[in-house]
Amino acid sequence: MFDVGAGLALLILLSPLLAIISLLIKLTSPGPVFFRQDRAGWKGAIIRPIKFRTMRGDRRPDPKELVPLGHPDITKVGLILRRFKLDELSQLINVLRGEMSLVGPRPTLPDQVAAYDEFRRQRLLVRPGLTGLAQVYSSAAATWEERILYDIAYVRRCSFSLDLSILARTALTMFLGEERTRRPFQTTRFVRYVDSPPDFR
Repeated sequence: MFDVGAGLALLILLSPLLAIISLLIKLTSPGPVFFRQDRAGWKGAIIRPIKFRTMRGDRRPDPKELVPLGHPDITKVGLILRRFKLDELSQLINVLRGEMSLVGPRPTLPDQVAAYDEFRRQRLLVRPGLTGLAQVYSSAAATWEERILYDIAYVRRCSFSLDLSILARTALTMFLGEERTRRPFQTTRFVRYVDSPPDFR
């Protein structure tokens, strides 16, 4: 109920900004406004999150590649969108569809999910989110392993109060930048909730 109510309110409130972003993408870079790709959602179900395109329209995504802010394929508008975490606002539509929540692990590629072991599959036990613990404590340059640890910590300790805390910290991260809010997982209070396997790398 909170996802639907807050998601609808945000979509209405932010609609002028979403329209401006769409126009800027269309005017400054050849290609579609939105980037859509199959992702694994709750319990591995396939969804197609709606994301503002931030990279060249002719680029073929590499699922194994980490894309930091300095990546050469990111467009000028895309750089701003990524820096301020605006590229994912269009996924409010996915929230209203019930495919995503406001808070949760980010949806990943089906091929990545197919390679998950039992430990990593825990991140599929909740709906994927517009933002999440990994997004406000980690960064785009962090390893997948660190992000997974944050995601599993969230799954094990998820609560309404934690969701509100993550939403508040999302605003802080948007303002300060993820490099200033980033914390190594092992230095946070969330480490106590995750007993990762000895061979986890």
